[in-house]
Amino acid sequence: MQPLLDIHLQLVLQSPDRTFVLDAAFQSQHMRTALMGPSGSGKSTVLLAVAGLQPQARGHVRVNGSTLLDSTTDIDLPARDRGVGMVFQDYALFPHMTVEQNLLFGVRRMGSALADADRARVDGLLDQFDLQTLRNALPRNLSGGQKQRVALARALAPAPRLLLLDEPLSALDALLRVRLRNELAEMLERVQVPTLLVTHDPDDAALLAQQVVHMADGRLQSPEASLAQDGLAAGHQHTIDIAVCRGRW
Repeated sequence: MQPLLDIHLQLVLQSPDRTFVLDAAFQSQHMRTALMGPSGSGKSTVLLAVAGLQPQARGHVRVNGSTLLDSTTDIDLPARDRGVGMVFQDYALFPHMTVEQNLLFGVRRMGSALADADRARVDGLLDQFDLQTLRNALPRNLSGGQKQRVALARALAPAPRLLLLDEPLSALDALLRVRLRNELAEMLERVQVPTLLVTHDPDDAALLAQQVVHMADGRLQSPEASLAQDGLAAGHQHTIDIAVCRGRW
């Protein structure tokens, strides 16, 4: 069976005080895959490379059979053509735009006017994420949960083939984190878009992911683990496939 995600990335990043070498290879058959590990293990670097935001990256990135990067055949789609939606750690909403305008920005095509179908899709997302009453609100007037919904809806606006989440809960306090973790799990289950998420929190991985690629100091962790999908699959157990990720800070 063809994997949903097939990723092998090689990258060397240098700064005055250190050299980072990444060689990460993994596959996934699951809709939701987590990259897990401590800060500095290369998780976010992988995410940026998949999105096309690390131009030095070599290797390959395939999503459901579509090739976004393949160094052996000189395929390297620019970020705007990869069909990838991304939710950043701080949500990165445009502060001067309303909720609706943020979503419309997500579907806007470079150099072209918005089509009726684009506006219809945004209206559908406003309904799906319970944002209709907030469509004219600015981000500064939104709660943490509302910002999360807007960021996810904006990432989904262009109908991406892959959704990337970079530590979507890390900036929240403990109580809010628990509540929004459950809300995010429900939203991801509902939209059914292949998702690659980054987290350092095992509770995030346990609820949000069906497979975990564990990176720590650039080395492979224990090859055997399992997690329970609380709520989403009524206690059903999924095996975590731990894939090889070799790198060095």
